Amino acid sequence: MEPHISTQNAWVEFPIFDAKSRSLKKAFLGKAGGTIGRNASNVVVIEALRDITLSLKMGDRVGLVGHNGAGKSTLLRLLSGIYEPTRGSATVTGRVAPVFDLGVGMDPEISGFENIIIRGLFLGQTRKQMMAKVDEIADFTELGEYLSMPLRTYSTGMRVRLAMGVVTSIDPEILLLDEGIGAVDAEFMKKARTRLQDLVARSGILVFASHSNEFLAQLCDTAMWIDHGTVRMAGEIEDVVRAYEGEDAARHVREVIDEHDRWDTPGA
Repeated sequence: MEPHISTQNAWVEFPIFDAKSRSLKKAFLGKAGGTIGRNASNVVVIEALRDITLSLKMGDRVGLVGHNGAGKSTLLRLLSGIYEPTRGSATVTGRVAPVFDLGVGMDPEISGFENIIIRGLFLGQTRKQMMAKVDEIADFTELGEYLSMPLRTYSTGMRVRLAMGVVTSIDPEILLLDEGIGAVDAEFMKKARTRLQDLVARSGILVFASHSNEFLAQLCDTAMWIDHGTVRMAGEIEDVVRAYEGEDAARHVREVIDEHDRWDTPGA
């Protein structure tokens, strides 16, 4: 069965039981985006996603644009199964590789080598498959002797390197990617981007949240503008970026797409 993603009028809401707590409201809004409302039980909630309907099939490459807190990361978590819709439905068929929340499935008390196996099992791989990939992943991370040490001794950047090495080693049917994973130096991120591009090429469906229009144009065919938890617009990347950021940004996207097409054309 080919990979497929479908949501129908999906909402994601987070209840706030102490409606008088301004700081709590602010914290939830900053974490999940969306707006404040009330659900059917009259409980005050953060409406992180509202009425999301989409259908993605094999070969689709969708970029998510929108301001911080708009709901892009929440949508990725909905599609990964981390969040369940509080209203509506979300159905995902296929092996999912979430390249965000990179620490999920890792144990701070065991070594980097052991975490490579554990994280791979968490992503649906077998122990045999991960054992065959350990050396290649170790080389990519450039962590050297630290791989024999407990994960709790790692800096945030080192943990990102390890987790990214594992998640980009598999062949996903559905790739959910949030470029805002940061916490690594620029030189390693350049190396990681090349590896991410290879991962995208191996995936069946891509949903990619990024603030880099250039990277979106290189990896995606279409885009969605997420605004306050809703899909404000969906369509060709150039058109969506024009609506979201203006003509100059759209022109740059067109230049990147044209350059990318030239590289992909035989004899160009």
